[in-house]
Amino acid sequence: GGPGKFGKRQHRSSTHLPRPMVMYVLLSPLAALLPPLPVVPMEYRKLGTSDISVSACCLGTMTWGNQNTDEQAAAQLNLAWERGVNFLDTAEIYPVPVDEEKQGATDRAIAKWLRTNGRARDEVIIASKVAGYNERFTWLRDGPTRVTREQIFASVDASLARLGVDHLDLLQIHWPDRYVPLFGSRFYDCNKEREGAVSFYEQARAMGELVASGKVRAWGLSNETPLGVSEFVAAARAEGAPPPVSVQNAYSLLDRADEAGLIEATRHHAMAYLPYSPLSAGVLTGKYEGQSAPPAQSRLGLFDGYYERYMQTCAPECVDCYRSAALVHDMSPAALAIAFCNSRPFVTSTIVGATSTEQLEVNLQGFGVKWNDELEAEVDRVHKYYPDPWRMTVRDGG
Repeated sequence: GGPGKFGKRQHRSSTHLPRPMVMYVLLSPLAALLPPLPVVPMEYRKLGTSDISVSACCLGTMTWGNQNTDEQAAAQLNLAWERGVNFLDTAEIYPVPVDEEKQGATDRAIAKWLRTNGRARDEVIIASKVAGYNERFTWLRDGPTRVTREQIFASVDASLARLGVDHLDLLQIHWPDRYVPLFGSRFYDCNKEREGAVSFYEQARAMGELVASGKVRAWGLSNETPLGVSEFVAAARAEGAPPPVSVQNAYSLLDRADEAGLIEATRHHAMAYLPYSPLSAGVLTGKYEGQSAPPAQSRLGLFDGYYERYMQTCAPECVDCYRSAALVHDMSPAALAIAFCNSRPFVTSTIVGATSTEQLEVNLQGFGVKWNDELEAEVDRVHKYYPDPWRMTVRDGG
């Protein structure tokens, strides 16, 4: 299935693929015998209107403390920083799936690495996130979690204590306090509107106070809408606070919804755009192809019903088209997906997560791809055939 030539291609066997493809296809003990992948030069870009310069790759961390041990987290961090990464993204609720017993384990793994890696604090740009409204998080700050001044300050103090640092470089509101259609649904439901949402002004004022105190260098948004971006910018201006400098949203070859509205807002307000899940929970690597069930520790295996919902969409056929395009251009499907994000003129830094250093090595190759008109045309061809194949709709999925 697929548009034109993509559905007709015959896949070459792994023995005839170039070396990066062999590592992608196998990811087995044989991969360890291969020569190392080439080192990709890292680019650095300004984080919105802030004075912070971040690497084009931001290291995601949400598996640390659940799917990964502290030692494995440190190995990923060491590799990333050796490759020129200077930016990591965590959150107070990590790791995922969100769990009361494990909450904060990701920060503690990062703290352990910060104490032992020998790098200066200014060599590590730390972004974290304060949880938005969630009536089920009764165990966090005596829940439900809200984005009030009191809870924002409590969240920051707790994050600083876990991380063992005196400031966060970027503090983001993980998801809004008001109702927006995010996890579990993508269409606005008027029946879910609720009274008493924390005002944009209170949130912006609190962020301004934190910046003035030195505990936070800059602040941003996550899982936001064009309305939210515009309202926060206006509220910050009214409160005399610095404006939000970034938006972190889901974006990938399979989920390009933000191009229809949010990107205009970020460009108008000179905000950085930080796409997360560029591999769409790993499916764009092609690792689920031919699987009758997801691996137990995979993202699609960790959440009830996630794999089944994925298989009921046209996303598997779409993924196969992108996989074919990647192989034709002698790159891994993961590299194509990440290179796509990195090549967008509105993207500042792409958040890339992995559960092994081998996966991270393959993912980093995406930042070395020379994007060209032919790649753009092939991606556009698939996108026109599958304009909206799948959007992640899992609660507590990060």
